[in-house]
Amino acid sequence: MLDGCAGASVRPPRTGEPGMSGTVARITHISARSDTSFEDAVKIGVERAASTLRNVSGAWVKEQKVDIVDGRITTWQVVLEITFVLE
Repeated sequence: MLDGCAGASVRPPRTGEPGMSGTVARITHISARSDTSFEDAVKIGVERAASTLRNVSGAWVKEQKVDIVDGRITTWQVVLEITFVLE
């Protein structure tokens, strides 16, 4: 029974139910830079992660930053959360 919820109960999902894929994933943070664009920085980061981590399954852009020199953007940088499935 849940605290303060009369009659409520919690049971683990049965095998085969939605949400029970039987996999475990890990998330790591990386940063990547590009002289071209945010899109290119994301591509560089994901490709680099996939070259050293097996089973990369997703990425989330956590932060975006630009470097500016003389009023012009010179570098685009992203911080990514990379998800990969453990074997």
